[in-house]
Amino acid sequence: MKKHLLLLSFLLLSVVTCFGQEKHIFSLSKNDFLLDGKPFQIISGEMHPARIPREYWRNRIQMAKAMGCNTIAVYIFWNYHEATPGVFDFKTGNHDIAEFIRICKQEGMWVMLRPGPYVCAEWDFGGLPSWLLKTPDIKVRCMDSRYMSAVTRYIARLSAEVKPLLCTNGGPIIMSQIENEYGSYGNDKVYLETLRKLWLQNGINVPFYTADGATSYMLEAGNIDGAAIGLDSGSSDEDFDQATKRNPNVPSFSSETYPGWLTHWKEKWAKPDTGGLKKEITYLLSHHKSFNLYVIHGGTNFSFTAGANAFSAIQYQPDLTSYDYDAPINEQGQPTPKYYMLRNLISKYVKYKIPEVPKAVEAISIPPVTLTPLTSIWQQLPKPHLSAQPQPMEYYGQDQGLMLYRTQLIGHKKGTLTITEPHDYAMVFVDGKFIDTVYRDGGKWDIKIPESSSKNPVLDILVEGMGHINFAQHIIDRKGITDWVTLNGMTLMNWQIFPLPMNEQFISTLKAKQPGKDDNKGLFFKGTFELPKTGDTYFDLSNYSKGVVYVNGHNLGRYWNTGPQQRLYCPASWLKTGRNEIVVFDFHQNEAKTISGKTTLE
Repeated sequence: MKKHLLLLSFLLLSVVTCFGQEKHIFSLSKNDFLLDGKPFQIISGEMHPARIPREYWRNRIQMAKAMGCNTIAVYIFWNYHEATPGVFDFKTGNHDIAEFIRICKQEGMWVMLRPGPYVCAEWDFGGLPSWLLKTPDIKVRCMDSRYMSAVTRYIARLSAEVKPLLCTNGGPIIMSQIENEYGSYGNDKVYLETLRKLWLQNGINVPFYTADGATSYMLEAGNIDGAAIGLDSGSSDEDFDQATKRNPNVPSFSSETYPGWLTHWKEKWAKPDTGGLKKEITYLLSHHKSFNLYVIHGGTNFSFTAGANAFSAIQYQPDLTSYDYDAPINEQGQPTPKYYMLRNLISKYVKYKIPEVPKAVEAISIPPVTLTPLTSIWQQLPKPHLSAQPQPMEYYGQDQGLMLYRTQLIGHKKGTLTITEPHDYAMVFVDGKFIDTVYRDGGKWDIKIPESSSKNPVLDILVEGMGHINFAQHIIDRKGITDWVTLNGMTLMNWQIFPLPMNEQFISTLKAKQPGKDDNKGLFFKGTFELPKTGDTYFDLSNYSKGVVYVNGHNLGRYWNTGPQQRLYCPASWLKTGRNEIVVFDFHQNEAKTISGKTTLE
């Protein structure tokens, strides 16, 4: 009988092992993370499924493993999965977060979950859904009941996806983060504890951690008792001493060690000193500190997902479409010299074997493509909304793209026009004639309106949202015209408001119509090109001014000739052998130019 029981136990164990469902306990001791009771050093590389073409998920995870990582940190962007209130997408394309985590498991990697609800991440609105902003006086990242009602629904739905993937259930998830860098924003401990309670109520039973700057006030406001302490970043004894002072009874780690950095429009590419990074990683490895590289691979802010920074009421710094981040694995998935430096360094400290570096994904060049005018934005206007004064995009259920505001000039016909506030880039027209642009950054929102021959001139203000602010105190950031418009101090009334979301659905409904003789701004251009084979490429927009690019219906993102980014990444899966189509919307270009495909970002 004992032999039969032993055989049955062996068979059951074999089945469990075969299907990768062995359960593990990840826990916190005073000084260490413990995996099944033994000290475990987390060597993590962060990447975001929403920023990586799905067909490359496995490759990027394998690349992280081949650099020496044993863990993948994963941000989940709430607004990416609940774009419409109550309507969730966790299955289509890049939204299938459970599949990404399963691939991590298959590749022998542990997972640290960073589910928000707020994440920052240089992502639009820090991952919060912009439909929250339809409520005029809503407050976020606190116990505002309207915000918390939406958060409760999100946590319940996400928990259903990730609960089977916890290490306690045989999955790879070992820890989950509460909020993100909350000590840089607020001090509502009731809010943080409520989030923890919601996760626990929904079955998330792995240890929690918080992540904050290594300063006493940030850690006091952002960490909660019992949660491991993440430091953004932790690179010295002094940093880790701050964590010990906050709570000596839980382990701490560098939850964001920065191998690269973000870049805004109008800046030079951020390329931090590699020597400093090597020193930091050497410290962490030699002191057996756990750490997470933010990011090991950045990817791309496809479509309108890029966020923005603002550290004053009039400052605004939108992020690039590229999220290359000067990371060890570049935007297109290629290993960089920084990658090999880190791989060699990590290999000197870890006991496990680091696999060979996977073969790089091929990039292709595309000869110049000739484009021709397709139509203008003026010929694609929908039925307008009527409003006494301008209203922001979110009040009409629109989160990004363009909004056209139109009224007649009655009383004052010329003088100083003031837009309060333009979020974020506005073009002003009178009777169809372009007058000037107004950019949000800097607070200079006045332009001169010349005299017109019309009795009641028509004023048009075409406004582009360039990404909701994702960090610090100014994240309540509605798009379009957010307050009022005056001419010589007189408030302009009775507006027509035309929503122009510029998303893929909107572009698919464009009707070809030759632009009129006065349509010299806001033009669409279209071209086709043939490919004998597909591959990743970067479309070069250096011949164009400012706008958005669509390839075979896919929104590649924004471009702007202010730089530094002149090329937009297009994955091979968005191209086809044979005929391909490219559509460009440009604010200022009035003449069609060529576009070519390059093999690198720069």
